Amino acid sequence: MMEPVPGALGTSASLALRLGQTIFSSASLLFMCLDVEFYNYTSFSYLVTVMALVTPWSVSLTLIDAYSVFIKCLPRQPRVLLIVIVGDWALSFLSLAAACSTAIVTSFLVNVGTPYC
Repeated sequence: MMEPVPGALGTSASLALRLGQTIFSSASLLFMCLDVEFYNYTSFSYLVTVMALVTPWSVSLTLIDAYSVFIKCLPRQPRVLLIVIVGDWALSFLSLAAACSTAIVTSFLVNVGTPYC
């Protein structure tokens, strides 16, 4: 019998991580949408779009993890695990790109009045 990997799909650690991902992506989306002027900058709009994709993904996987933890029925089909892995991988790169582009634009906006040299 193999030991379960911490954070694997269907464990309580995975449920806690997915719940945190859901909370933080929702909070990010909420705080970005409260400021109306961010629509002027493409990178901020990109960040909101990516967080709008991450939030339902996180909610759905949180529900799958909660079902797996409380009912003790683990989804071990290779296709399901492949979809979860590819989805997490793609959304993590999109989130990283959005965060980096937003950080660069924020840096430029903060230093807009200072000379570069």
